[in-house]
Amino acid sequence: MARPARAPLLRRLLLLAALAASCSYYLLVLQAQASAPPRYDGFAYGGGAAAAWKDAVLVEAFLDPLCPDSRDAWHPLKLAVERYAPRVSLIVHPFPLPFHTYAFHACRALYIANKLNSSSTYPLLELFFKNQEKFYNSAASSLSAPAVAVEMSKMAAQTVGNSVSEFLSGFSDRSTDSAARVSFRYGCTRGVFGAPFFFVNGFLQPGGGSPIDFNTWMGILDPLVSQQGERIEMFTSI
Repeated sequence: MARPARAPLLRRLLLLAALAASCSYYLLVLQAQASAPPRYDGFAYGGGAAAAWKDAVLVEAFLDPLCPDSRDAWHPLKLAVERYAPRVSLIVHPFPLPFHTYAFHACRALYIANKLNSSSTYPLLELFFKNQEKFYNSAASSLSAPAVAVEMSKMAAQTVGNSVSEFLSGFSDRSTDSAARVSFRYGCTRGVFGAPFFFVNGFLQPGGGSPIDFNTWMGILDPLVSQQGERIEMFTSI
């Protein structure tokens, strides 16, 4: 199915500029308040999660479940991480773009899924990527926010393994709202203003806002993985 027509370039640039300004504001406010959430933001992917803070190369991806570029970025990233696991670990941070009207709802849905059945979080993310058209601005323009929550719950329930009503009740849970807000604010503290954005071992990768293909991921990760043995040996000898 063809993608929906993109907004005029000027409008998109203005929206990105507004988001960047918002992120800068949040960065200043959060640094001043120095308040930390009870857990590190995001969802660890696969069996490499336990090694994420030890000897693995850590990839962090900021993705919007309703963003076509995030969708296109996911498959090559997933293949690259699985190729090198457990020497490479991945954490995905939901980052709802403000010009995708119901992206925040989709990010909340991921937190609801993670709370009900943590193994369903990434299957639900992939389900959003496959069914983005249902929640694009034009497709959902006639729906209210509660109606969109119902539609997302219907889509998610089977994947998560709960009833529609159980999933829908998550949208009334203030903790899922808070978690999704923390994800957006955390992205702002990292200077994220679009999706997808990628960090490797804490360093921003070029081309933020655009997918990275599999071969490029190979070029990024392969040299880092090959140096791990030297790094481990160096730290062991200290």
